[in-house]
Amino acid sequence: MSTTPGTVLDGPALWPAQAHVPSVLGRQLVIEKGEGSYVVTSDGRRLFDGTAGLWHANVGHSRPELAQAAAEQMQCLETYHIFGRYANDQAVALAERLAAMSPISDSKVILNSGGSDAIDVACKLARRHWQRAGRTTKTVILSREYAYHGLHAFGTSIAGLDFNREGYGTESLVPETARVPLDDLDATTALIADIGADNIAALVTEPIQGTGGVHPPQEGYLQKLEDLCRTNDILLILDEVITGFGRTGCMFAAERYGVTPDLLTFAKGVTSGYAPLGGVLVSPQIWNPFYVDSADTPIFRHGATYAGHATASAVALRNLDILEEESLLQRVKHLETQLAEELTGLQARCAGVREVRFAGFLGGVSLVDGADATQVSDQLIEKGFISRPLRGNTLQISPPFITTDDELTDYLGAIEETVMEAVK
Repeated sequence: MSTTPGTVLDGPALWPAQAHVPSVLGRQLVIEKGEGSYVVTSDGRRLFDGTAGLWHANVGHSRPELAQAAAEQMQCLETYHIFGRYANDQAVALAERLAAMSPISDSKVILNSGGSDAIDVACKLARRHWQRAGRTTKTVILSREYAYHGLHAFGTSIAGLDFNREGYGTESLVPETARVPLDDLDATTALIADIGADNIAALVTEPIQGTGGVHPPQEGYLQKLEDLCRTNDILLILDEVITGFGRTGCMFAAERYGVTPDLLTFAKGVTSGYAPLGGVLVSPQIWNPFYVDSADTPIFRHGATYAGHATASAVALRNLDILEEESLLQRVKHLETQLAEELTGLQARCAGVREVRFAGFLGGVSLVDGADATQVSDQLIEKGFISRPLRGNTLQISPPFITTDDELTDYLGAIEETVMEAVK
């Protein structure tokens, strides 16, 4: 017998993701076409994609080169699993290419289907590492306040956004997790001492927090966090699902900020969203024991049916080609300069803006209490632009790398106009 009060609403069979369902039914925008930095809805509206989908459409939408790569691969071999003795040539080629560009020297590559998968694997591998080493008390996974690491069991458990952990009958789906402050190293040091370094397996962090409100690290923060992990024998896991493959003007944010993690998770930009693919870059200290030539060598039980999917891997390889052929990392550096100048001016002119934050081609516009980011996002759609409300009453800015200077100016101009209307 249902205990849900009120009228049960009807709607399409597709259950909306991350949504208060009554608030979106009847208002959903059905995207049926993409054109470079734009998407087109089923009712004919052409919208500038100011969020690159969910941070992923880095090379733009509907690239024929990527469609061709997928079609050609499917006609040759759609996929074959990579369990045991088996592999497929595209997964092998992609892993070699990723290892060559990895900020972790001599890394191995675990492939899977996306960012949430990657986080689950990385956290499991961190715990497996210490169990194998006989340090069986090292099980706690630390993460930062406001962090988002996907919504699989581990990602849900280490979320720094409390609402993503609520409602499941326990404080953490996976036991032995804890949050550290956003950028307070002294408090982080104190928490490590309180929990005990001998009980902590790893610390997971985004180099630039995305969903938590676009928070770039303070100067030197990540390097000091790495030092803290090294001092306490805690593995550092860098979540580069958003920042990887050029979003910061470097292939990985680890390079931009001068840190070397033990594990690095990636997804989104590796295919620009054209195929579901993610993975983990693994440092030698972690992978070496699993490669020892001995009957007693342990097994790390990772892998899923679509890990190393041949078509997804072929698409990723072609996507990486495009990044290089079109010098898109250099383009990001140019766009970062323009974004910084225009956001700084926006904050100075617009009373509705509390704060702007940016790094690479990634920005957040935090609004005053009198302007609601959700309502502003809705009004932007009416003007032909897509943004997205994030934690802290913040608007997301992360367009495709192929965005023109004029398109960026128009987009930020629309944000300024809409915010000013909201606070009249």
